[in-house]
Amino acid sequence: MKYGVVVVGTDGSDSALGAVDRAVEVAGISGALLIVVCAFSALSRREHAVATAQVGDTRFQEVIGRDAADSALAAAQQRADAGGAPRVETRLVEGDPVHVLLEVADERAADLIVVGNRGINTRLGRILGSVPSVVSRNGRRATS
Repeated sequence: MKYGVVVVGTDGSDSALGAVDRAVEVAGISGALLIVVCAFSALSRREHAVATAQVGDTRFQEVIGRDAADSALAAAQQRADAGGAPRVETRLVEGDPVHVLLEVADERAADLIVVGNRGINTRLGRILGSVPSVVSRNGRRATS
């Protein structure tokens, strides 16, 4: 299958960087535009810990703070450049990782969303869901 637009999410983790590597490979084969997305929370770590304790929802591994998000995005950009991605755009967006990935993919009419496997094999990830599993359940299916 040939893709025109590939979106990949990153949080700076090894799993996410592996997803970037795979997305670069796919984009290279197809000559696709690669959009690297990092969603982040503007809360301080302390504010995030308090909110998580009150809400109890820890299913998503969020990037906390703009500096951490900038670092995660820069690492992914370096991987994309080193891997020879033909065209790369980066997006830093405040918000929930699932919502942000799906929104960017919809906005740019992406043919493919690539995510890592972080959280899938954790007990909490299996119970509540992880970014990869929730994105895969909620992404639109392409028909051809």
